[in-house]
Formats: sequence, C-alpha cells, structure tokens
Amino acid sequence: MKIVLIGYMASGKSTIGKQLAKKLYLPFIDLDAYIVEKEKMEISTIFKEKGEIYFRLIEHKYLKEIVASETKFVLSLGGGTPCYADNMKFLNETDVISIYLKASIGLIVERLKKEKSKRPLVANLNDEEMAEFIAKHLFERSYFYAQATHSIAIDTKKINEIVAEIRILAH
Repeated sequence: MKIVLIGYMASGKSTIGKQLAKKLYLPFIDLDAYIVEKEKMEISTIFKEKGEIYFRLIEHKYLKEIVASETKFVLSLGGGTPCYADNMKFLNETDVISIYLKASIGLIVERLKKEKSKRPLVANLNDEEMAEFIAKHLFERSYFYAQATHSIAIDTKKINEIVAEIRILAH
C-alpha cells in the first residue's frame, strides 16, 4: 500500500501522515525532508540559490523515485507539489492512493498564525493579507487537489478520526 497525502500548507499532512504510518506499520516519508536530505540543502536555500524551476524539477524527480520504489509507505507532499510537472497525472497513473486533506481557509489561517516564522510564503503577511493570500492560492490549487483519489474534509475532525477514515478508504 502506497498512500500519498496532499493538501495546502498547515492542513496536517505531516501530522496525519506520521500517525497513519504508525498505525499501518509503514515508513513515513515527507517529500520536503527527503529533498533536503538528498540535496543537502534547506528548501528555502534551494529556492534562493537555484530558483523555483530547479526546485520543481528535483521535486518531481524525487517524487518519481519514491513512488517507483518497491517499498510501501505513507508520503506527505509539499502543498505545491500536486500543481507542477504533471505530478497529479503521474500519481493517478500509478498504484498509489492519494488523499486530499481538505481544510477551510479559516482553519489554515488559524494554524499558520501560530507558525508564521516557519512559513516563508506567509511570514511577512498580516492576518488579513494571509487570509486573502490563502484564499487565492487555494482557489488556484483546488483543480489539482481535486484530482486526488479521495478527499477528506478535516476541519471538525480529530487526528485519530482522520487516520481511521483514511484507513477505511485505503482498503
């Protein structure tokens, strides 16, 4: 079983992914962490020094590398990953199960307020600007997110409820 979690930043992909992997006795892989390990450079540094085009190319390369492995896993993608390099088309042509963790703008804003310093995309925005930025971004990305095998609205659910729901969908 290969499960890929997609969704906007702060939608809980890493948190849910770790719990899900533990329950299924599978390794958890965070694509961004995998890229950092392979490139020996932080994502922000890659963007700064080599640019977004380079980042999107290696992101696609490493996504294919992980999916092609024989290993079963739970993989969490970066928020933008589904939107570039035909990544959703690629995933949908493989044996992975993709799950879109669908969070409302309000929930994402609340979560991001608490961790703005760790999120370069929103670090310099005030709350109102952040909500507007997220709404626009989510609108642009929803076309790609909607191509996931399954979609789960997460706003009113606890982590263990989401994990249980994914386990049912994945079987």
